[in-house]
Amino acid sequence: MNIAKTKHLRGEVTIPGDKSISHRAIMFGSIADGITEVTNFLEGADCLSTISCFQKMGIEIERNGNTVTVHGKGLHGLAAPTDVLDVGNSGTTTRLISGILAGQQFTSYLNGDASIQKRPMKRIITPLQMMHADITSDLGNDCAPLTICGRTLTGIHYDSPVASAQVKSCVLLAGMYADNETSITEPTLSRNHTELMLSAFGADIRSEGTTATICPNPILNGQKVAVPGDISSAAYFIAAGLIVPDSEILIRNVGINPTRDGILKVALAMGGNIQKQNEHTVSGEPVCDLFVRSSSLHGITVGGSIIPTLIDEIPVIAVLAAFADGTTIIQDAAELKVKESDRITTVVTNLRAMGCDAQATEDGMIINGGRPLHGASIDSYLDHRIAMSFAIAALNAEGETDIKDGECVNISYPDFYADIKKLTD
Repeated sequence: MNIAKTKHLRGEVTIPGDKSISHRAIMFGSIADGITEVTNFLEGADCLSTISCFQKMGIEIERNGNTVTVHGKGLHGLAAPTDVLDVGNSGTTTRLISGILAGQQFTSYLNGDASIQKRPMKRIITPLQMMHADITSDLGNDCAPLTICGRTLTGIHYDSPVASAQVKSCVLLAGMYADNETSITEPTLSRNHTELMLSAFGADIRSEGTTATICPNPILNGQKVAVPGDISSAAYFIAAGLIVPDSEILIRNVGINPTRDGILKVALAMGGNIQKQNEHTVSGEPVCDLFVRSSSLHGITVGGSIIPTLIDEIPVIAVLAAFADGTTIIQDAAELKVKESDRITTVVTNLRAMGCDAQATEDGMIINGGRPLHGASIDSYLDHRIAMSFAIAALNAEGETDIKDGECVNISYPDFYADIKKLTD
């Protein structure tokens, strides 16, 4: 993908559906009684992997554009798959579905692409085994492929060493198949889409501080789920509007759940001109439109409890930092090393290729911003968030930027390049 510097960005963009919420709507709809209708579903590769997995377990799922109808069969209605459950590139699919599969009465096999086979699964294997689940890393390296022999589980309280919505969700989903209540405490609060949506489907689930607790054997009922726009996808256009001179962008239908809105807090702290408009609630999730104008940014320190609310946005925050005056320090973000790529290394490598003064640290990076960037050959490392972040950087870098394997954006935002073009025309 080849991207050139642009004079300005003008217009509006409607953000595709939230990836996290799209995954959960399919999963919860499949184990609920009756029909679940999902609108504004994200038709990205990751979410399609979730659909495929549940279809292999006997769930009828119809797609009509970005509207998906799930014919749920109840908590114990899944059938043994006759084939490997292919999770593709999706860590969310892998970790959440493992919690559901651990409590079934059949054996299943999970595998995915080369990237997923390197992602750490010990973080879910440990609590599931504490619940007496039979889950094995086939290669003995605590990664996929996984074999899960379903059985009745034992409720536990788990103190998670990481703030991870995927770990939390895995444990809570397994807890529905346990013999008594299950709870999990995180070091800081991660995104809470699972708690909100499971409650709407009828689960007995409660949250207090950083602890979530679920009671076993809920009766889940199909729902209508309107998926808000994904703030992780909106982040690229927030950044673009801030760093490209003479720009004004209206970003419509953005989910602003407070466990996800760290990108807004950081952009505002850096001096960004962002206005919330049309605030309302969709399927229990807060949503608004964002009006973004070009801004003079300055460096800040990003770390601590805000990190779980923006972990997926750190690559594009690093791009903001490159165009900001002064130094930005990103810390407490060692989790970046175990994403689709080692995002500390890949971000710093690509920033340097464009002429930015950036250094990697053990748990983040230090970026000395304010110097002009130039076009470069950028390796996406097949990581959709790296590709999109550096496509945004390219919009205000001298010359042209070539992004290798840029089509990997299809994981989460298939129309990403088309939406950029709309704003530059």
